[in-house]
Amino acid sequence: MNIPINGGGIGLAIAALIGITVLCAATPAAADEPKANVAGKRVAILATDGFELPELVEPRKALDAAGAKTFIVSPKAGSIRAWNKTDWGENFSVDRTLEQAKAEQFDALLLPGGVINPDKLRMLPEAVAFVKSFADAGKPIAAICHGPWTLVEAGAVRGRRMTSWPSLKTDITNAGGHWEDAEVVVDNGLVTSRKPDDIPAFNRKMIEEFGEGVHRAKSATGR
Repeated sequence: MNIPINGGGIGLAIAALIGITVLCAATPAAADEPKANVAGKRVAILATDGFELPELVEPRKALDAAGAKTFIVSPKAGSIRAWNKTDWGENFSVDRTLEQAKAEQFDALLLPGGVINPDKLRMLPEAVAFVKSFADAGKPIAAICHGPWTLVEAGAVRGRRMTSWPSLKTDITNAGGHWEDAEVVVDNGLVTSRKPDDIPAFNRKMIEEFGEGVHRAKSATGR
């Protein structure tokens, strides 16, 4: 069909409508992007040997790409080693030891999973105290897979809606949490997911909550 663009208003009107249609069609995709700004936010990633590789690497990559400053904090100095599905993986440099790090230096906390990593951390009083400091201050926390184990030990799950690897359901429930089987659960700055397959949804909500900053602390009853 030939549209008379020169010398007439009909062609211009149709061209304008086409432009509006293209713009509207692009809008829903933008709605999937995290809206909060994490640029310049300092995020502590608490981990030790045996963390599940993608549960640290992929969230860290998303945070770095969004402009956050990420720091691996560990009881160990030097480096920590990942667990990659069925065997040991690569080493990652530690940016701060627990002895050097203070919760006041950071805006948010990321807790990767893996069975070995959080099981070691929850047995260390200094690691539990570090996590508790974030929870008490209302700073946003994101934990995936077995990562919530340290939250349980820190007394930070009572009254909270959350998810995890299924084997933690009883631990979370016994500690007063409300466990849900969902790819990601958000409750007042606390972001949790079940497994590596949930990482895309986990990353989106993590960035949103970290960007929002400090959340009002909940009471012991979760209200």
